Amino acid sequence: MINSPIIPTFITVHIGSPEEAGRNINVSFIEYIKNVASGEIYPNWPIDSIKANVLAIISFALNRIYNEWYRSLGYNFDITSSSQYDQSFGVDRQFFEKISMVVDELFNDYIVKDGQVQPLFAQYCDGRITKCSGLSQWGTVSDANSGLGPINILKKYYGNNINIIYNASVEDNIMSFPGFDVELGTSGNFVKMLKIQLNRIGQNYPAIPVIKNDSVYFTVDMVDAVKKFQEVFNLKVTGVVDKSTWYKIKYIYNAVKKISDIYSEGISIEEASLVFSKKLVLGDKGNFIRALNYYLNTIAYFDDDIPYLELSGDEFTDDTLEMVIAFQNKYNISSTGEVNQETWKVLREKYKEIINNLDDQYVTYLDEFFPGRYLSRGMKGRDVLNLQKFLYIICKNKGDIPGVEVSSEFDRLTEDSVKYIQNKYGLLVNGVVGPSTWYRIVELSKE
Repeated sequence: MINSPIIPTFITVHIGSPEEAGRNINVSFIEYIKNVASGEIYPNWPIDSIKANVLAIISFALNRIYNEWYRSLGYNFDITSSSQYDQSFGVDRQFFEKISMVVDELFNDYIVKDGQVQPLFAQYCDGRITKCSGLSQWGTVSDANSGLGPINILKKYYGNNINIIYNASVEDNIMSFPGFDVELGTSGNFVKMLKIQLNRIGQNYPAIPVIKNDSVYFTVDMVDAVKKFQEVFNLKVTGVVDKSTWYKIKYIYNAVKKISDIYSEGISIEEASLVFSKKLVLGDKGNFIRALNYYLNTIAYFDDDIPYLELSGDEFTDDTLEMVIAFQNKYNISSTGEVNQETWKVLREKYKEIINNLDDQYVTYLDEFFPGRYLSRGMKGRDVLNLQKFLYIICKNKGDIPGVEVSSEFDRLTEDSVKYIQNKYGLLVNGVVGPSTWYRIVELSKE
């Protein structure tokens, strides 16, 4: 699956230049494009000229949104109303009917360069008073009159290596930051993306060490890279990616890739490829479904408002769906039954609340609960110690794992033993201890 741009239902426009203390307003994306187009071009222009200009306006806006240009700079809006920085947006502007009809037709189409994912930073100017390296608005009029269609007009100004993406998905615009600190032991698509971004930044800033482990797990080598990034860019050196570090990484990544440039290096399809779907839904299978089922089982055991249906395996079943909807209803999340970024965030939070606030009758079993972070080679501490104790019991009673040294450090022998268990019991063999592997190890230690 590709992390493709979406067409946001609504966007936040800052009235004025970025530094001005203007107000922010939320408008529908379609309304925003109609507003800008009605201020930039004329309804008596040829229809193909209008279409080419609308596609450029859409792509420009989506480039800002997809790359979170302003949010990466610390602002709380998607784009400004200033033509000096972005596109001209007028609060009380009237829309031209002909232009509105074109926007209704094209609002979820955008320009992209071959082999790239992000919408083209479709720079343009009027072509009479101002000149630029992008599209000439008045030039498109003569282009259309000479018989060029929208795509050929755009290729004239942006190059032959562009295409149009048609009918992009329309969804709510969600910030890329997952809503919690990304640190040692966390896992997900966002971790993989951070590794890609840090490694690309490291090409320009070689002091940042290369992260060789390209998995979705936040491993010890990633801690070193994050710390060095924080040091280089004058952030508090913690090795934890909080919101400020997250958007600083995004800003520097955008800068070295020249994302907001008509001649951008761009984000390749490979770089934007996701390991997991953005949403977990009915019928999905895989290791992350095992983790989802584990969290739901634990939460439901302690929460009477969630039906306890004893989920197992790696499939998102009807029972999983019923429990997800009950969870979403309990915590005022849109009850779609789909596990998106928001639901996953709350799920993790509630799980941690439960294991950190167990009643006295369950405290003696605390070490048996998954600690809430993925354990991998090189990690140290109490969670690793507990894991090794369970592995030691398995080794002593069964003798069918490579072995373990109870040292509080996740070493090669620990990893080999984990992989042995994962392989034997049909789990994902990666040597990383997530909820499903942890559960299996605990249960084996009781046999």
